[in-house]
Amino acid sequence: MKTIAIDMDGVLADVYTQFIDMHFAETGERLNQKDMIGLTEGEAFPHLLKHVNAKGFFETAPLISGAKQVVEELSKVYKIFIVSAATEFPLSLGEKHLWLSEHFPFITWQQMVFCGSKEIINTDIMIDDHFKNLDYFKGKTYLFTQPHNENADPKNHERVKNWEELKQILL
Repeated sequence: MKTIAIDMDGVLADVYTQFIDMHFAETGERLNQKDMIGLTEGEAFPHLLKHVNAKGFFETAPLISGAKQVVEELSKVYKIFIVSAATEFPLSLGEKHLWLSEHFPFITWQQMVFCGSKEIINTDIMIDDHFKNLDYFKGKTYLFTQPHNENADPKNHERVKNWEELKQILL
């Protein structure tokens, strides 16, 4: 059975919506995702570090449309691992575990990989929204489109815009 490593933030969890909502709650200013195209997340969200270190940020992030259904379908054909670079933000470890358990009850704790660098991941396929994770991976890679990578050349990674596209490719 082939294996897939799936990133959490920006692939399963809609952190852009979470940042936008938290920014609005704090400042009253509504940020527009279209204005963020080509900007790093740090450039797009002036309070990024404050928000990712806030209790509840990772636990309450909304789900990206289609993610749950497609991952569940993929799990019938592939061995799925949710791989998240979670150690940078200490609060995220427990919150990400709770979030995954709530939204993906069919994913067991043995399929949750919380790490620092993803360079050690050795699956057949990786789905991620960051080049820093995909560029060192030895298997087939899919670049999940987010505003920070939307204008970038996908290089040797196959770009996907949403979960429906991934479903068509992988199933």
